[in-house]
Amino acid sequence: MLVARQRVPEGPPPAPAVQKVSVRYAKRGRLRFSSTRDFQRALERAVRRAGVPMAFSAGFHPHPRISYANAAPTGAASEAEYFQLQLTQQCDLDALRAALDESLPQDMAVLRVVEAAPGALADLLQASVWQLDFEGVTLETITDAVATFMDRAELLVTRMTKSGAREFDVRQAVLASDVVLVRAGDADGRDLVRWTMTIQHTTPAVRPIDVMTGLTELTGLQVPRSPLMTRLAQGVLEAGGRVSDPFDA
Repeated sequence: MLVARQRVPEGPPPAPAVQKVSVRYAKRGRLRFSSTRDFQRALERAVRRAGVPMAFSAGFHPHPRISYANAAPTGAASEAEYFQLQLTQQCDLDALRAALDESLPQDMAVLRVVEAAPGALADLLQASVWQLDFEGVTLETITDAVATFMDRAELLVTRMTKSGAREFDVRQAVLASDVVLVRAGDADGRDLVRWTMTIQHTTPAVRPIDVMTGLTELTGLQVPRSPLMTRLAQGVLEAGGRVSDPFDA
């Protein structure tokens, strides 16, 4: 009886990780249209250019040991994106932040690097604060639509997922809401209006575009252009709907 011989990768095993760091970064401008996969490729190039001593997985196709957590959807800007790196050497955190920041594209900024805490970073990302900027629409229009939305106990929307159409409640995910006038508009009363909301992370995840879908279906809101969506923060959900920095947890 012939027994297949298991192939063993040649060469020494990869160096072990001796340091794990958590990184907060921002994506802005045109790079808000980059996908998660686009960023992963950009980051892998950046760590090579910066000379970061990355730990690699074992096997025939080793990969840098990078983990990602709850990326913002394509099209949204963000000031609070996170990933973790495992390193084979102890690195100065300020120097590492500067090297990564210099090696990434201009509209991606590395904001903070800290020693990773025990446990999964994703477990600390329980809610997000989102900012939606509407141009060419009056403050009264947005205020009335949001008030109608917030008065509802439940609002179901349908979204296509990999497993088919999925119906879920967007209203219960919105824990806090505030509408303000950022800039008065022209003679026709077209203002720049900002809606800031806190969205609890649920399964399936409720995204700002899902909230906008529910708002439009409920109120018939019509805007001349889609709002600019920016994630201001994500982290631990505190009492009263406040979201705290996961690095300070």
